[in-house]
Amino acid sequence: MSERSHIPPHFTPLPNDGTHGCFGCSPANPHGLRMKFFSGDGALFSWLTVPGHLCGWDTLVHGGVLSTIMDETMGWTAIHFIKKFAMTNSMTVEFLKPVRIGESIRVEGRVVETDGRREATVEGLLYKDNDVLCVKAAGKFRLFTPAAIARLGVMDEESIRKFDFLLQP
Repeated sequence: MSERSHIPPHFTPLPNDGTHGCFGCSPANPHGLRMKFFSGDGALFSWLTVPGHLCGWDTLVHGGVLSTIMDETMGWTAIHFIKKFAMTNSMTVEFLKPVRIGESIRVEGRVVETDGRREATVEGLLYKDNDVLCVKAAGKFRLFTPAAIARLGVMDEESIRKFDFLLQP
């Protein structure tokens, strides 16, 4: 089965140049999750298999890793659909079913609401097997313009420009 065989053909991949070290989404981080995101049907999706070095108890994915997957998905969801930089303000995670190392999982993110121009609520859902819901998350994200991100010193100007493709309406 090819990597894209489970991804609906009308879904669009989000570009990722890999020139950063993000644990969640950088293809260049050898210890990370290397998540790839696809937009379609009003949501953001990622399909992945968690590697063995990120286990909790022997065969289970560590809860902190599952929380990271949810946070990464919800953050990218906010950036992609709202067209602003987003940083996690708060997050709740419900672990409903265990997720095992090596299992194929699907993660979905959707914007639930925006509060003016400064805050958004996003939900994340993580499934395994035949649509078995394993993890639910909700997050409040602070929204920032590129100028605010630069003022805060979160990224330099060159890094901010790499997000231009996502921030354009």
